[in-house]
Amino acid sequence: MSSDDGLLGPAEIRALAARLGVRPTKTLGQNFLHDPNTIRRIVRTAEVGPDDVVLEVGPGLGSLTLGLLGAAGSVVAVEIDPVLASALPSTVASRVPSLAARLSVVEADAMAVDLSDVRPTALVANLPYNVAVPVVLHLLETVPSLRSALVMVQAEVADRLAAPPGSRTYGVPSAKAAWYCAVSKAGAVPRAVFWPVPNVDSGLVRLVRRDPPPGSRKDTFAVIDAAFAQRRKTLRAALAGWAGGAALAEEALRAAGVDPTARGETIDVDGFSRIASARHVLRE
Repeated sequence: MSSDDGLLGPAEIRALAARLGVRPTKTLGQNFLHDPNTIRRIVRTAEVGPDDVVLEVGPGLGSLTLGLLGAAGSVVAVEIDPVLASALPSTVASRVPSLAARLSVVEADAMAVDLSDVRPTALVANLPYNVAVPVVLHLLETVPSLRSALVMVQAEVADRLAAPPGSRTYGVPSAKAAWYCAVSKAGAVPRAVFWPVPNVDSGLVRLVRRDPPPGSRKDTFAVIDAAFAQRRKTLRAALAGWAGGAALAEEALRAAGVDPTARGETIDVDGFSRIASARHVLRE
C-alpha cells in the first residue's frame, strides 16, 4: 500500500466528522483510527487478499475500510449508525474511486445482521470493548464462511480472548473462542492513533478457524458458563447445579477423564466438550 492510497489522517478524520456532524460517543464506543501506518499494519497482519470477502464491523468514518479495499477482493461494512453508514460510500468514492465498486455497506446491528448471501471469508474490525466478545462469538457462530479474523479490542479483552488454560485471564471468552478458532495476540496498538484518545490500551487478536471439538456446542458452552460462574470452586461443586447434583457432576467429570477437584480455569475447551458429552451419555 503506497503513501497515496487514500487513507485518512488526523486532519481528514476531524474534517470529515465535522462535515457529518459526528461527535464520537462513548455509548457506541467510537474511537476513530487516524494513523495510516497503523491501518497498513492491520491490513498486512490480517493477510487478506484478492480472493477474500472481508467483513468489517463498525467502519465508522472509513479509515480501516479504505485500507482493506486496497487489499481485499471486496469489503462488506456493517454499520449501526445511519449517518456513518450513508456517508461511507461517498467517502470511499472520493478517496479511492477505482475501488468504490468493491464496497458494500449494510446498515445494521452486527448482532442481528443476516450475512448468508454474502459469505465473508475474513473479519477485520476495530471493535468497541463493551461489545467485542459478544460480536466475535456471534459472528463465528452465525457466519461459518469466516475462515479468519483480526480484531482490534481493548488490551484486557485481547488478553482474555487469547488466554490459555491455567493463566490468570483464562475464562469464558477464552474457552468459547477456542471452540471455533486457534486464538493468539497479534500486537499492541498505542492510544495515540485514535481520536478521541481512549483511556485504555488496545491490542490485536488473530483468530483462525479450526474444526470444533466433537459434541454439542450448546451443551459445551453451558458447562463453560457453569464452571466459571463460581471460579474458586472445584468443578464438582461448580457443576452441581448444571448436572443435577454434586454426585452426578463428579460422575460426569470422571467419565470425561477430568479430576473432580480441578477448577474450571485449568480445563481447555476439549475438556469441557468431553464433560458435556459424558453427562449426555450418562443421562441416556
